[in-house]
Amino acid sequence: MAVYVDDMNAPFGEMLMCHLIADTTVELLAMVNKIGVQRKWIQNAGTRREHFDIPLSKKKLAIQNGAIEVEYRVVFAKLLKQKDEGRLMFPRRVKAGS
Repeated sequence: MAVYVDDMNAPFGEMLMCHLIADTTVELLAMVNKIGVQRKWIQNAGTRREHFDIPLSKKKLAIQNGAIEVEYRVVFAKLLKQKDEGRLMFPRRVKAGS
């Protein structure tokens, strides 16, 4: 089981944001507790699209705490599909074309 952070870098005010997702809700919430993101910011709770939008400063902390970097455009849909099917996600950083 794992937690993943993507490379979206979407502007939100003066910040750049990315997604934080996980194989399970338990793992996702454990990670946000570690990196100091409030649980109230969860999006799509209880669905396959459950995630947090986090600033890049928190992305660094997530990676330091074991989150796996993935590329948004190529991989995010695959992660959701695998999550739906109950399969493990990617065991390492996934790059375009992998």
